[in-house]
Amino acid sequence: MRYADGGGLTAKARQRREAVRLEAAALFGEGVKPPEVARQLRVSCKSVYQWHQAWKRGGAAALGSRGPHGQRCKLSVRCQEKLAAYLDQGPAAHGWDEDQVWTGARVATLIGRKFHVSYSVSGATRLMRRLGFTPQIPARRSAERDEQAVTAWKEATWAEVKAPGRPAADGSASRTRPASRAGRPVDAPGGGGASPRS
Repeated sequence: MRYADGGGLTAKARQRREAVRLEAAALFGEGVKPPEVARQLRVSCKSVYQWHQAWKRGGAAALGSRGPHGQRCKLSVRCQEKLAAYLDQGPAAHGWDEDQVWTGARVATLIGRKFHVSYSVSGATRLMRRLGFTPQIPARRSAERDEQAVTAWKEATWAEVKAPGRPAADGSASRTRPASRAGRPVDAPGGGGASPRS
């Protein structure tokens, strides 16, 4: 088991890692040396020595999970609920009426307008996902686009312009070896090709 100390863990992953540390604490209590603990639990010696120091200072409780790492959310739980309600109303209700999609940039702007809190586009996107929304990319279409003309062109003109495909025939994908007949290359003995010079 690889034990890398990093953020972004799920609650289940944090519990699994805590279980490994608590198992190490039990082994420390039995007098097992850190290198042997590292070998048994398949973790790095460096991690085990750090755990051992923490265990000596505070016992097994010092090896318990401290919860998720990372920056706390800038919005309170109540503000997050309000934001979810605003997102449910749709972009048009908040001034974006050209299409009905929430982008990270729009959500960051909305948070700034409603809560006077600055969010980056990536931070707003992560917050959207946490609230159960997915950011969308708006379709970019020309305002002058005529859908009926496009459909007519595809059905009539494109069929005439499109070149027919190559007819199906025996061929070879190799540039150095010609197509085979009856499973043998043309230049192989008995394959119908020219015989080698004598």
